[in-house]
Amino acid sequence: MIHEVDEVLKGLIGGGALTGSGIDVSFEAPTRDWAARRNSPVVNAYLYDIREDVARRQRGQVAVRDERDLVVKRRQPPRWFRLSYLVTAWTKTPQDEHRLLSAVLANLIPREILAADELPGALGTLGLSIHVNVAGVQTEARSLAEIWSALGGELKPSLDLVVTAPFPAYPEYDAGPPVTEGALVRVAGLEGDPPQDEGRAHRPHHLEAAREARESGRSTEKSDR
Repeated sequence: MIHEVDEVLKGLIGGGALTGSGIDVSFEAPTRDWAARRNSPVVNAYLYDIREDVARRQRGQVAVRDERDLVVKRRQPPRWFRLSYLVTAWTKTPQDEHRLLSAVLANLIPREILAADELPGALGTLGLSIHVNVAGVQTEARSLAEIWSALGGELKPSLDLVVTAPFPAYPEYDAGPPVTEGALVRVAGLEGDPPQDEGRAHRPHHLEAAREARESGRSTEKSDR
């Protein structure tokens, strides 16, 4: 799932005014060694934090349907994760870096929600949209200064980019075939009951017992006489 989000971001960041510019989009950690190796303008999107959005966790089951809209599997609802990226521009001059960041902002601001049909692989299969928040209020525990210190580099202008995306829950369970016939109920006598003749087959048991009692009483009266 994460690599598919990377693929989506690469297309968004490198689109718009940057289409055909030859500027690369990198996801490597922007360390001192990495910065020393680059030899062309680059936009770096470093994934520095992955956390579940527990407020969006759901319970129960989700039906998986085929092309005929029949339920073929069931699975747990997907879990949502916040992927936080540190987006920076790397050129020879600060002015060019600022122009690059401006172009990236212009590409990302209109795309706050990406529909499922725009997403690749498993992301698109889930049929859910993902949310993109750029340069918003930072809610993670680590500050950007701490991140740069951990990378061993100098603080640079950056955009905090957060993508909230679903991750499919496993395993999936096969669903039973759909019901195509109505229910059929048959009523039979209790185990050990003598077989009923045709004329008595549909007579309720309590009425049959009463009739037999009456016949038994009549036979007793005749014998007394």
